[in-house]
Amino acid sequence: MALTRTKKEEVLAILKTKLTTANSVGFTTNKGLTVEEVTTLRVNLREVNAEFHLAKKTLIKIAFKDVYNVEIDDTLLPNQIALVLSNEDAVAGLGKVNDFMKKGQPGEEKMSWTGSFFEDKVMDAAETKEIAGMPSKETLLSRMVGSMMSPLSGMARFLDAAAKEVETQGKENLSQIEVKKEETEA
Repeated sequence: MALTRTKKEEVLAILKTKLTTANSVGFTTNKGLTVEEVTTLRVNLREVNAEFHLAKKTLIKIAFKDVYNVEIDDTLLPNQIALVLSNEDAVAGLGKVNDFMKKGQPGEEKMSWTGSFFEDKVMDAAETKEIAGMPSKETLLSRMVGSMMSPLSGMARFLDAAAKEVETQGKENLSQIEVKKEETEA
């Protein structure tokens, strides 16, 4: 459907605003997505403060030139294009879309990456897919906290076992405990 000049200017202004707040932008091709699938995807993206936005290729190119002073090559924008705009965690929105892509039926590719704009660089489809497969910042932080807590948890288990052993043997402290030595046969 052709847009009037006024409507194109409105869409371009919205697109520029969205690009200025985005930490990363992914480009996807879309073939045969249902309204229900797009709605589900948008709901999932909102969970990580990201958006799914359709726009005309010409307007995308103009917006990128105006906002980032970057020329977007036509090879990154084949067919119908949608933008995945991650506003907080640069990887989280891309990851949500990547998960959505994996849930599709085997042999049925309704969405695929064509590229992205990540850390002030234009990336191709392969690089974008690799970035989208990375864990989000939140996941990495929880893993880090888990690894930091592991030695503390081990020590807590040891002290708890030692306290139970002291109690079992009726002693006052750990130094009075008899250590059972297991004999090994050679």
